[in-house]
Amino acid sequence: MPVIESIYTLTPDHEIGQRDAAGLTKQLFSGKFRDTERLLRVFDNGDIDTRYIAMPLEWYREAHPFGERNSLYIEHAISLGSEAITGCLQNRSLLNEEIGYEEIDAIFYISSSGISTPSIEARIMNLLPFRDDVKRIPVWGLGCAGGASGMSRAFDYCLAHPDHRVLVLCVELCSLTFQAEDYTKSNLVGASLFADGVACAVVAGDKVAHRSFGTVPSIRSTLSKLMPDSEDVMGWDVDDTGLHVIFSKSIPSIITEWLGPFVHEFLRKEGLSQSDIRHFVAHPGGKKVLLAYEEALGFEPGMTEISRRVLRKYGNMSSPTVLFVLEQFMMKQPEAGEKGLMAALGPGFSGELLLLEWQ
Repeated sequence: MPVIESIYTLTPDHEIGQRDAAGLTKQLFSGKFRDTERLLRVFDNGDIDTRYIAMPLEWYREAHPFGERNSLYIEHAISLGSEAITGCLQNRSLLNEEIGYEEIDAIFYISSSGISTPSIEARIMNLLPFRDDVKRIPVWGLGCAGGASGMSRAFDYCLAHPDHRVLVLCVELCSLTFQAEDYTKSNLVGASLFADGVACAVVAGDKVAHRSFGTVPSIRSTLSKLMPDSEDVMGWDVDDTGLHVIFSKSIPSIITEWLGPFVHEFLRKEGLSQSDIRHFVAHPGGKKVLLAYEEALGFEPGMTEISRRVLRKYGNMSSPTVLFVLEQFMMKQPEAGEKGLMAALGPGFSGELLLLEWQ
């Protein structure tokens, strides 16, 4: 089974408190809704204390052309992505020996918050000493499901190439998509929730001499699921000014009704039940999303505690967020043989599940 050898996460430098974000949003949205004050309670009720963003908070007070915001996306994605890769390959908290850039055979680049051609991993390969025959697999548009989906595709790749070692790099700069003149409820909710972050993981095939020490999670199997005719649940609406968030208020109820059967189907195929899962590596889409996970799967609140802590400190960073959660589990060093379930949901509407087993 392919193994997750190392993981590394980081954020941009600008930390904001939830109260500061609420204050700016209140100024921008003042008079746009009859019930603005009631809507702004989403900032207080989301169980988020701090978040990290690419630009100073005052920058978001004004509207910026899409070209300017996308140029900033490319600039920050290259610098933060390069730092995350180096940190992951040299992470002595998880590795007993550093992994060389030349030992990487493929890079999966995951993002949904900006566009770049050449894609970001190609630009990073011109800065870091990778081999020039590294396989590049940029993946765009999976949103919050992207981190888990990227790990699943790395698993598939390593099954086909068991002597290869690959990177999964997730970069999201959600704040740069914020539309200061978009006075919709979706934009207001998005402003209360989304943030910027980067995560990088190394996945190695069975024939690779692993560099990690202690217990590490292997990926035992994966499952993807698409809900038909659900394009309007979440995603982007694109116009001349850029990306406008689509965020349906029905997401928690959809999770409650849809996720349970999805998970039960997956575990049955593996000959397991919910009681066999010791660790729940859940993408914290929001407070209501985590509550919906617990209700749908019958998990006690303690199963989502690490996801809650990540949400509280970082907000929802889209695709990297589930890897922030995974990092915390890997640092805890679960016992060999213990099983975990990684889960993330995103546009489509879609879901991705991974069965993990520590070894």
